[in-house]
Amino acid sequence: MTPKPPIPAARWAAIRLFAMDVDGVLTDGTVRIHSDGSESKNFSILDGMGLVRLAKAGIATAWISGRASGATTARATELKIPHLIQGRTDKLAALQELATKLSFTAAQCTYMGDDDIDAPALAWAGIGVSVPGAMPAALQAAACITQRNAGLGAVREVCEHLLAGRVGPSP
Repeated sequence: MTPKPPIPAARWAAIRLFAMDVDGVLTDGTVRIHSDGSESKNFSILDGMGLVRLAKAGIATAWISGRASGATTARATELKIPHLIQGRTDKLAALQELATKLSFTAAQCTYMGDDDIDAPALAWAGIGVSVPGAMPAALQAAACITQRNAGLGAVREVCEHLLAGRVGPSP
């Protein structure tokens, strides 16, 4: 795939909402199902710190997942993610509803996803971001592809772009 051009700092600075998929973005896409039926996922501490810093900087965050998961709920609660939307496979509709509720335009939103169902939201958002191992439709729709892999600091990479566009030092 042809490399994407860098996103200008002014576009990052305009972002007020960073919404993202969970599995394959905040995690490596692996869901472990245990013999008792419970599940577990690995979340990056680097990503968590980035999301905490965004909250301190006044940037809204949202997780939009196609499947409901107790592990996702637990991690979102721990990080105080204000908008957790689970069981929604129409990511574009979920993102647009949230943006409308918060009075944000598409240009004020970043969406990060990795699969076909994320592609419409990636294309709609002011900055659509994907990860190196994403499906072709997501890679095509994204304006930016992270250097880091999903579940290994890719979200933090986006957080750093968002924080760099703010006036003053990072929180």
